[in-house]
Amino acid sequence: MCMISFVNLFFFSLLFFVTSIIFIMKDYMIFIEWEVVSMNSVSIVMTLLLDWMSLIFMSFVLMIASLVIFYSNEYMEMDYKINRFIMLVLMFVFSMMLLIISPNLISILLGWDGLGLVSYCLVIYFQNVKSYNAGMLTALSNRIGDVALLLAIAWMLNYGSWNYIFYLEIMQKDIEMMIIGVLIVLAAMTKSAQIPFSSWLPAAMAAPTPVSALVHSSTLVTAGVYLLIRFNILLSDSWLGNLLLLLSGLTMFMAGLGANYEFDLKKIIALSTLSQLGLMMSILSMGFYKLAFFHLLTHALFKALLFMCAGAIIHNMNNSQDIRLMGSLSMMMPLTSSCFNVANLALCGMPFLAGFYSKDLILEVVCLSYINIFSFFLYFFSTGLTVCYSFRLVYYTMIGDSNFSSLNLLNDEGWVMLKSMMGLLILSIFGGSMLSWLIFSTPVVVVLPVTLKLLTLFVCIIGGLSGYLISDISLFFFNKALNNYNMSYFLGSMWFMPYISTYGIINYPLITSKLMLKLFDQGWSEYFGGQQLYYNLIKNSQLNQMMQNNNLKIYLLSFIFWVVILYTYMICF
Repeated sequence: MCMISFVNLFFFSLLFFVTSIIFIMKDYMIFIEWEVVSMNSVSIVMTLLLDWMSLIFMSFVLMIASLVIFYSNEYMEMDYKINRFIMLVLMFVFSMMLLIISPNLISILLGWDGLGLVSYCLVIYFQNVKSYNAGMLTALSNRIGDVALLLAIAWMLNYGSWNYIFYLEIMQKDIEMMIIGVLIVLAAMTKSAQIPFSSWLPAAMAAPTPVSALVHSSTLVTAGVYLLIRFNILLSDSWLGNLLLLLSGLTMFMAGLGANYEFDLKKIIALSTLSQLGLMMSILSMGFYKLAFFHLLTHALFKALLFMCAGAIIHNMNNSQDIRLMGSLSMMMPLTSSCFNVANLALCGMPFLAGFYSKDLILEVVCLSYINIFSFFLYFFSTGLTVCYSFRLVYYTMIGDSNFSSLNLLNDEGWVMLKSMMGLLILSIFGGSMLSWLIFSTPVVVVLPVTLKLLTLFVCIIGGLSGYLISDISLFFFNKALNNYNMSYFLGSMWFMPYISTYGIINYPLITSKLMLKLFDQGWSEYFGGQQLYYNLIKNSQLNQMMQNNNLKIYLLSFIFWVVILYTYMICF
């Protein structure tokens, strides 16, 4: 089943990519209305929007999904229910397709909820307590966005149709209709894990690594960004855009800090995804939706490769994910390490790799834009933090001695996994320049003073040096994070967000429910209700039983009692 799915998805990916090129060249857009059911005056219509943006995004999703399924053929070979896993991945991809091509809020909700439901099934795939908790956190966090989308659908009854694409101009002008904009932004923030909904994204790492490669590159987490790209007109020059800029900038900053304190390989890459999502959201909130889309596509390529390399490393390290136990992997797994380093450099924005074309352009446009110093600082400091945790990751995993205790590393000959990684490696190197030629009709030239032009490069070099120096234990042996434990704990736990999202929300309801249980269910209502009734019935039935025991003493007593009553009655009357 793996190979059939791989071939089909790969074929459709190439087909959509060629079609998208034609659509860009001819400036086409196809809007399809398919009447599914028509009874009397009721007609149910399915609408599809095919333009260059939806086609190229579908092409990328299908390409990454095909390579992930090919990769899973070896990674999940010990799983005797691998067909079920492949079916879940295909359902996931289908939900994403539905979301991408829908200009209608109802069909978007179908894809949106499909993503949420299937992601829950995939996160709990390994069926242990940690996976169940992570799955529940993921599902419940995403439900907030689902409810916001449902409310937006209800509010769109004020218009004549649910095809939001017709009403974007009116929504922007009409203050009352900005409610839809607020609800859509809320939905996008939950799905793309912006503050304060960030805690579910690192928790979703409980899923198998191929799923993480798909989820964290091009599907689930990017759904919110894609939805906002479609609604981009609502964000330009409004208070909503400014609020989103602040929250996404803080998300980018928080994720970058957290990744520098993390030791779990997959969680570092997950926090890196969170940081890049913050970057996409922030540039989108400033009105540059094409740049956000460009970075969305390039990020999908190198992030999928990064997760695949991490999966190969974990696979060969006998399922160990702690980077402190790794070391000298470049000697033992040269090909995987090469792919890993290329993906890491693309993430940092190394010139002429995929990430450079989008990240550098975004930062130069930020330099040109009219934003305050705080947002400017968040952009550039977060970029430095990205390079910092990337170099720290490389230092821990690739350089030095092997710290793995049993030293029974497998070899680097997982050829099926390597083939899929090689495919993404080529795309991570050439994808950025190819997309920049496709998406922008003329080459974008940003003219800046030499200090601002070199600022990005300077920030990256400083970040890389900091990552190396912080990781070099022999150099800073006494400058350990344990010396500032409270600060490290705060920064490393995503500003306590996982605790606020779990214990913080559930603590008081649980205490209140316990109090209610003690006071009502096991308290006064029980005393005056069921328990008291039960005791009274027992006593009365015992008395009744005693009366019916045919005892001479009882009969004699009742006779005397009866005579006394009669005598009293006769005296009175």
